[in-house]
Amino acid sequence: MIALRQVALQRGTQTLLEGADLTLHNGVKAGIIGANGAGKSSLFKLLLGELGPDQGDIEMSGGQRVAHMAQEVEALDRSIIEYVLDGDVALRQAQQELSDAQRADDAHREAELHGLIETLDGYTAESRAAQLLVGLGFLQANLTQPLSSFSGGWRMRVNLARTLFMPSDLLLLDEPTNHLDLDALLWLENWLTRYPGTLLLISHDRDFLDAVCDHIVHMHQQNVELYRGNYSRFERTRAEKLALQQAQAAKQQARREEIERFVARFKAKATKARQAQSRVKMLERMEEIAIAHVDSPFHFTLPAADKTSHPLLVLDDARLGYRGDAGETVQLDKVNLTLLPGSRIGLLGPNGAGKSTLIKTLTGELSLLAGKRVPGEHLAIGYFAQHQLEGLDVTATPFVHVQRLSPTASDQEIRNFLGGFGFKGDDAFATVAHFSGGEKARLALSLVAWQKPNLLLLDEPTNHLDLEMREALTQALSAFEGTVILVSHDRHLLRATVDEFWRVADHRVEPFDGDLDDYRAWLKTRLEESRREERVEKSERQAQQPSVDRKASRKAAAALREKLRPQKKARDQAEKAMEAAQSALENVEETLAEPALYTDPARKAELTEALAEQARCKERVDSAEQQWLAAEEALEAMEAEILESEH
Repeated sequence: MIALRQVALQRGTQTLLEGADLTLHNGVKAGIIGANGAGKSSLFKLLLGELGPDQGDIEMSGGQRVAHMAQEVEALDRSIIEYVLDGDVALRQAQQELSDAQRADDAHREAELHGLIETLDGYTAESRAAQLLVGLGFLQANLTQPLSSFSGGWRMRVNLARTLFMPSDLLLLDEPTNHLDLDALLWLENWLTRYPGTLLLISHDRDFLDAVCDHIVHMHQQNVELYRGNYSRFERTRAEKLALQQAQAAKQQARREEIERFVARFKAKATKARQAQSRVKMLERMEEIAIAHVDSPFHFTLPAADKTSHPLLVLDDARLGYRGDAGETVQLDKVNLTLLPGSRIGLLGPNGAGKSTLIKTLTGELSLLAGKRVPGEHLAIGYFAQHQLEGLDVTATPFVHVQRLSPTASDQEIRNFLGGFGFKGDDAFATVAHFSGGEKARLALSLVAWQKPNLLLLDEPTNHLDLEMREALTQALSAFEGTVILVSHDRHLLRATVDEFWRVADHRVEPFDGDLDDYRAWLKTRLEESRREERVEKSERQAQQPSVDRKASRKAAAALREKLRPQKKARDQAEKAMEAAQSALENVEETLAEPALYTDPARKAELTEALAEQARCKERVDSAEQQWLAAEEALEAMEAEILESEH
């Protein structure tokens, strides 16, 4: 159990907590949310003992093993898999003592240490570490490379893998989805839902919080407030509270009208059946989301250029990639695409498939290896990528950054504009050197918006942005009249702002006829095919090796086949549970598809219950799917072992 009793905490001149009370029981998965600067990371430091409260007490269950993800990673020469294995300190110590005992020829001590290592699950440690790294996007060939050979974002993935590998009863994760693409995020989401301990998670990704968390801790106005349920339930509860505050009525009405215009626009434009259905369901929730964010400090628009071209940009039989000393590296080939005014496209694809390469080529930053890039006469590109944060002038202020773009703009015009991005009053004149990652991201976005593009190219724009700024960006992008191409692991942003998806995979760019759930299923199928190919290749290699002891191998294979029976039974049971959960989900979604359910005030309670049941069914489907996958993988591994024994 974790308990805060009347805790007060001050950092410098800022009071973060004042008389805060909070109780979290063992096994909860709690999302920690709040504006940047509300004290989320400081709360972690309190729990880790790195900070002491100015007043009050903090109580924690004794004997808890705590794993915490450090925010900085040194550029070590150690291989990444060894770096991850180092996370289990007890195992590493036992392994070192075993080496010492072997050198001393102490057989009795060796036997003791072998037993200890088995207790620590040490003989599966390397395979478990490898699974974590591969799940987070690394290739098998990467695992022996030194940590120093990877960029900062990839080092953070290694650091995350090390944290997940640590034996723990309490896991503290601060923004683990930063630097992850959608594939790695989906993998992490599944891993955390199966984590058996207590999880405290700081995140600004609403879908991630929805999938993983069963409680929300809201840090607001120097206090902490605990809500049962996931983030969407928190938002509904908070919306109900705010709706009771009469002082917010006028502001809520303005936001409601804005959302109604937004809904009308998209209902008129949605064309694909699957995409339209998921979008309409999401849009029906927009009003309650807006009310829950009425006190957000961020409200801005993304004005489009006055002129446009038809088409805006064309790639004709293009080959995309890089030229280096070793020659050409082709990532995408035979790319033919035409960007029209008003298109809204989300890019999906496995890590390293070429999404960022496509974006850079569209901007003109990366030259084609072959083919043509034909820009329209009035093409005006607005480009946001993470490396642009590093390109900000750290000695300048937000005001100066905008003024350099438009020297003739009035001071008041610039200040009003920056205020929508959270740079109010003196904040507009603070130097960038003192900014957090979130503040730099907000400034970089503001500079893109100021230039009034008609083609917005956004590569992971939500990294470092808090929930309020993400929601403001979602609203602004939804109302943007130009063309949008978006790469993001934020599924809420993708659902709310794009009309179609393109899949970037296998050296091709092609339309993807489906939604994000379909893409998740495609990823799963792709992974299963890859594993089958690996097993076939392994079997072929083994077939070429000389036979050693056929009789012993056949005997071992017979024993393994006997072990298959309970495993097959577990697999079949998991499959039935998955089918039952999917059937229940389809039934409730049939109910939710009735238009009258959303328009009839008398059915409001039925709608609320149906939405809650939908969330419960999705959780059951995900849980059953994970159980089936685990059983299927275990069964396939045993079958492969039998095949190996027989050859």
